Amino acid sequence: MRLSNAKSLASLAVRLALASLAVVSSGCVYRMTIQQGNFLEKRAIDQLQVGMTRSQVRYLLGTPMVPATFDNDRWDYLYYMKRGRIHKAEERQLTVYFQNDKVERIDNYGQRPMDSEPAQTERPLRPAT
Repeated sequence: MRLSNAKSLASLAVRLALASLAVVSSGCVYRMTIQQGNFLEKRAIDQLQVGMTRSQVRYLLGTPMVPATFDNDRWDYLYYMKRGRIHKAEERQLTVYFQNDKVERIDNYGQRPMDSEPAQTERPLRPAT
């Protein structure tokens, strides 16, 4: 009788240890929000116009996240946000092209406020890699 009680206690202890291990390793770990890059407000993007000077763009949007290494006439404003471990990462990119130190063209890859729908002229958000 004592042997079967010892076996059942040992079996219960092993099951309890395995259940505890499963709970601990199931992802109960907090993952903080990671936010990087230039967060641009919609009103600042709306004020951006073709023909503005570099200093006007820098005053309006701030210094670009990525320095121009190969093309001095292109400024990239990048934004990345990853909330926790369940949500998909959000990536946005606004590229400003200059010619003769004036804005020639603006490419908008998802730079919009989070609560609005994308306009028809905007390209969809690029998936995070």
